[in-house]
Amino acid sequence: MTFYHFTGIKGSGMSSLAQILFDSGESVQGSDIEKHFFTEDPLHERGISVLPFDADNIKEGMTVIAGNAFPDDHPEIVRAKEMGVEVIRYHKFLGEYLEKYTSVAVTGAHGKTSTTGLLAHVLSGNEPTSYLIGDGTGSGTEDAKNFVMEACEYRRHFLAYHPDYAVMLNVDFDHPDYYSSIDDVFSAFQEMALQVKKAIIACGDDENLQRIQANVPVVYYGFGSENDFEARNLEKDTTGTTFDVFVRNEFYNRFHIPLFGDHNVLNTLAVISLCEYEGIPATLIQAQLSTYGGVKRRFTETKMAGQILIDDYAHHPTEIRATIQSARQKYPDRELIAVFQPHTFSRTKAFLNDFADSLNGADCAYLCEIFGSARERAGELTIQDLGDLIPNSKILRADTIQDLATHENAVFLFMGAGDIGKYQKAFENILNGEEVL
Repeated sequence: MTFYHFTGIKGSGMSSLAQILFDSGESVQGSDIEKHFFTEDPLHERGISVLPFDADNIKEGMTVIAGNAFPDDHPEIVRAKEMGVEVIRYHKFLGEYLEKYTSVAVTGAHGKTSTTGLLAHVLSGNEPTSYLIGDGTGSGTEDAKNFVMEACEYRRHFLAYHPDYAVMLNVDFDHPDYYSSIDDVFSAFQEMALQVKKAIIACGDDENLQRIQANVPVVYYGFGSENDFEARNLEKDTTGTTFDVFVRNEFYNRFHIPLFGDHNVLNTLAVISLCEYEGIPATLIQAQLSTYGGVKRRFTETKMAGQILIDDYAHHPTEIRATIQSARQKYPDRELIAVFQPHTFSRTKAFLNDFADSLNGADCAYLCEIFGSARERAGELTIQDLGDLIPNSKILRADTIQDLATHENAVFLFMGAGDIGKYQKAFENILNGEEVL
């Protein structure tokens, strides 16, 4: 048994990995700042020690897994090196850990978390499966055969991995603080493709993914008839979506998912494609799809006082459109209110007009102050610049949360990757008749 110490254990990937190692029988502890993050809740549930940062946390015989946000001069990392304790960065450790399993890396600009959760759930119905999801969820089993993980393209982090399979959902321009263009993003995915060992499952409806070159088979899925796996005859209602799957133009099976929006059909089709490639029966796939409960911060619903509040991580125009489409399908007769907090000034500036276009799909939009990153400067951009482009919009501040209550029988989409949750919590307090904190 190894004793692992995580420096920065509250990070979403770090928390997930700590859970996996603990579940697999290893000794685990970690440290971080004292501010509460939802990613630490599963750690406390397992009884994993979460300590304040302190060089004295480092002991002889440990292996220190260091989060990428913490430089080499962090006191814990310095102490570990002074003591001769092994220090390994998160992505490097994970890349080596994958080698024990049939590994699947799920990547793409959008949909990684949802698809990773769905794939892990379906595969676990066939064989023991460990998984790491970017929402801070991880699960390990000592007899696991498969390892499913979310692999992020940011700063090319996913190039630390050489998985058996890669599921490539889409290529889109994001992270403008790092990538210079869509071609720069594509080059990262192309490099990743050359590291895959068995096969790539890729969305053939994505023009960029059609250009992927690989040394392994590339199996395409999508709505287009040229795909290996094609979804046809979609039926959408307020319980979910039903569709036929054709494999190379031959009927395979009809599936129902308790999910909404075209993006979820594509995500599910990616899962079906990989499972069929691995020889998993369609009946088992459908059984697992029917019991899928979703992942955190992806269309997570709360019903209160006749209102419906939906928490979603959507922080890119493409994701906002998908979330709005899903809500329209499930709640066609309700007013749709977008409550959006832009994440990073660089992304807001790069996609300003596209954000406005996507948010115009809601009946009304409330805009929260931009959630900046420690890596950037604010410049002159403000939330009002986005508001000026959306006719039916208002700026939402801590002292105007009650304005949301003027809408009755509505669906409120709280969207963003920052601390949008505090706005939802404040609104919930109002609906409960409590004071706004």
